[in-house]
Amino acid sequence: MNEYIRYERLKGLREDKDLLQKDIAQILNVTQVAYSCYEIGRRQIPIDALIKLAIFYNTSTDYLLGLTDERKPYPKSILKK
Repeated sequence: MNEYIRYERLKGLREDKDLLQKDIAQILNVTQVAYSCYEIGRRQIPIDALIKLAIFYNTSTDYLLGLTDERKPYPKSILKK
């Protein structure tokens, strides 16, 4: 699987919000089993789901991917205005 995604970060962020896997699965519109596979690294996370998770957790995809240890998200893009 993708060696860059820091799967333990997904679990940590979820637990920080006191949520269950089924709660995040609903947000992503997948089954709890599918989300569990994302969280333990058995299945690659689709890009659209990765973006949804970053938005939901108010972090960056780089943080989820393990490219940075900074949890704070980037400033909003001026292109979206």
